[in-house]
Amino acid sequence: MTQGQTRDTTSPTGTVWLRDQVCEGIRDQIIDGRLKPGDRLVERDVAEEFGVSRIPVREAIRILMSEGFLQALSPRRIVVKELSRQDVANLFDLREALEVLAARRAAENADEVQLRQMQRLLESARKATLAGRPERVSRANTAFHHHIVETAGNELLAATLEPLEGRLRWLFHQIDDPTSVWEEHRRLYETIAAADPEAAAACALRHVRHYREVALRLLFDAPDTY
Repeated sequence: MTQGQTRDTTSPTGTVWLRDQVCEGIRDQIIDGRLKPGDRLVERDVAEEFGVSRIPVREAIRILMSEGFLQALSPRRIVVKELSRQDVANLFDLREALEVLAARRAAENADEVQLRQMQRLLESARKATLAGRPERVSRANTAFHHHIVETAGNELLAATLEPLEGRLRWLFHQIDDPTSVWEEHRRLYETIAAADPEAAAACALRHVRHYREVALRLLFDAPDTY
């Protein structure tokens, strides 16, 4: 929109825009811990917080329920969902299959421009880690994984991973060790830059399995079984 224009929130397009803004806002509050598992969402309160009617709030809640962030304990009681051990295991099962494939294909396909972008993202994560900025570390790490998927050159792979992104960010916000993540990402980059698909796949597998074990131990104090 140009300066001076206003968005018509009564149109279908405007309603979708409001829904997406509410959805993003609630999702971010869940991911960064402002909304915690078990916290209740009341349509009226959410509408007041975002300055919208209840219609986009209701639609945003439906989306977030389908994404696994919210659950209905009753028709009028919507709460932030608590991830179960099985939820976490299922997420890592999918992530393992998809990201190992992405790393292998990226090692086969990466060009100099794509490798330089990976280096820039690694450097951004390193600087954010040293500066003690976890939100920037998280963004850089997410972008690094996105870039590997893009470099893999498989649109279906990217489309399959996209719906998992929010829940993975939510999970990693609770367990991340920024220094360890950076070291593992650096090693993954090196295998991709060396154009070694098998080494890249093995590195990605170790990376995913390491964080699977960390997640289950920290969140549930339970060992993993494959």
